[in-house]
Amino acid sequence: MPALAALPSISVALCTRNGAVYVREQVESILRQTLLPFEVVLCDDDSSDTTVEIVEAVFSEFHRSRPGVQIGLTVLRNAPPLGITGNFERAITSTTGELVVLCDQDDFWHPERIAIAAARFVAEPALTLLHGDARLVDRRGNPLGLTLFGALEVTEQERMEIHGGRAFRALMRRNLVTGATTMFRRTLLEKALPLPSSWVHDEWLGAIAAATGRVDFLDQPLVDYRQHGANQIGVSKLSLTGKLRKLREPRDGRNRRLLGNAVILCERLSNLGTDVSPETLAAADGKRHHEAARSALPAARISRVADVLRERRAGGYTDYGRGTADMVRDLVQPAR
Repeated sequence: MPALAALPSISVALCTRNGAVYVREQVESILRQTLLPFEVVLCDDDSSDTTVEIVEAVFSEFHRSRPGVQIGLTVLRNAPPLGITGNFERAITSTTGELVVLCDQDDFWHPERIAIAAARFVAEPALTLLHGDARLVDRRGNPLGLTLFGALEVTEQERMEIHGGRAFRALMRRNLVTGATTMFRRTLLEKALPLPSSWVHDEWLGAIAAATGRVDFLDQPLVDYRQHGANQIGVSKLSLTGKLRKLREPRDGRNRRLLGNAVILCERLSNLGTDVSPETLAAADGKRHHEAARSALPAARISRVADVLRERRAGGYTDYGRGTADMVRDLVQPAR
């Protein structure tokens, strides 16, 4: 572990909405870290329960029990609610630390979660954003026997790309950055803000970080990622039945969203000038072309075959999607 003097200042951006059931356990796990943050910014999205009061009570208890340790607590309240991305944007822009840790209201951090991640940033000055695996637990905190990466079916190719400095390519196929496991340098905000409302905050931060710097991940799960059925964003490993159910969902809305997000990303990267390499710009533009081709597929399934095969030959499904899985989706899903 680097000397304390060498460690950057660390902020936690904690976002909540009606999280009274689990938020005490989350905040207590923050205050039991072997390396404590110097501030927590709580941004509450118009809760109607006692979420904020619980957080304030936990901080009061902590400061009474450890009077020599002071951790700042800033409480922000949104009325009306801003939604997930807007809430996180307000939280992270209100932090002041050199490193920012994203925090959900219903998880549980392992004691060295901050220390291990912060040490990586000290050791690797080029590292912009670090995310990681997590242990999936049920609403009582019991392990489900599966990790986040296991549920996402992260491939060896994806692991090698990200560890090898090619995270942008991997993230153009699909998002692998989960906010509950993420820490990033504050300098990322100069390029990532404002956060587009159509993007989820962690997906956008990961893409911009990979386009302008270096993204990596920790294989070691340092967060218990609680799955309780009321998550704003959760994760589960789909069974065959679940995958077949997705194939019966209308395709139009999802494809419009993917294309719109690709257009927004291209525009932002173009505006960042020399912070983005020509190769990265070309990859983002390739993603845009791929999503445009998918969005333009005919409503009649039989009429899509030639276009899908053409996009496959062009490499779109391999370079910017999940290969055969996305081809099948495009051939089978009904139009709205």
